[in-house]
Amino acid sequence: MTPIRVVVIDDQALVRMGVRALLTVEEDTSLVGEAADGRAGIELIRRTRPDVALMDIRMPALDGLAALREITADPALSGTRVVMLTTFGLDEYVFEALHAGASGFVLKDADPEELLRAVRVVAAGESLLSPAVTSSVIAQFARRGPARTTHPRLGDLTEREREIAGWVTTGMSNDEIAARLVVSADTVRTHVSRAMVKLHARDRAQLVVFAIQSGLGPSAP
Repeated sequence: MTPIRVVVIDDQALVRMGVRALLTVEEDTSLVGEAADGRAGIELIRRTRPDVALMDIRMPALDGLAALREITADPALSGTRVVMLTTFGLDEYVFEALHAGASGFVLKDADPEELLRAVRVVAAGESLLSPAVTSSVIAQFARRGPARTTHPRLGDLTEREREIAGWVTTGMSNDEIAARLVVSADTVRTHVSRAMVKLHARDRAQLVVFAIQSGLGPSAP
């Protein structure tokens, strides 16, 4: 088994030490670098090309949001998925991070197993969006007022793809959506994949953003 290659970018030495200690004892993860600010983090990612980058939102030199935008805008770094490390309850930039291409979030005080799960889920090509996170994103979006920005390719989605994309905004997994709609998980997975391709979503997390911005949400099954 090839270990998942991870970098951690955080200005707090204690956080980096904790992540280092956690990842180095697992057989399927490998910490390949650390950085203390966003600018150094981008250079680290370009040098090591990790599978997953764990990155703080608030950092000196270049904050996590700016670093994230630079990373996701570089086609050469498309193989790196970014998970934001956050105090969440205090962070005001969750929606912006999702829109910029973050694949998920992990609370800094989360259990070690939760961080490991984040690394594994994101490395597998999924996104880490719990119902609590997506509910907060929807609430933040609602506070911005009624104006919406409908995705220009929304009309390319079939009725079923639009429906499934709406359910993705709840933070439910494919299995949970399938159970709610009484269809197979493979059916949900197929529609999610097609919606992502048509809307040019980097991953499931960005599909959530596009769906919310376009006014999609869960419909009655």
